[in-house]
Amino acid sequence: MPRKSKKEPCCDPETTGKDCCRIESLISVDERGQMVLPKELRDRAKIRAGDKLALISWQKDGEVCCLTLIKADALAGRVQEFLGPVLRSLSAD
Repeated sequence: MPRKSKKEPCCDPETTGKDCCRIESLISVDERGQMVLPKELRDRAKIRAGDKLALISWQKDGEVCCLTLIKADALAGRVQEFLGPVLRSLSAD
């Protein structure tokens, strides 16, 4: 499978087809609000102990309908890609 460029989203149904997103597993929330990501999924996603994950909520009609996890370093890279040109243009002024 060819590697995508850094500029492309990792999951774009228009370019990657139907297999882009899928239900991996059902997880339970315990009485303390904790959840466990299955080991197989952690291994495939290369999530290790100590990694930081950003939790993003998606809203529809004022209610949270979806939750997304993204590795914090990947999110930081995306923010830097997005803001880098803006910050460079401001520092040039």
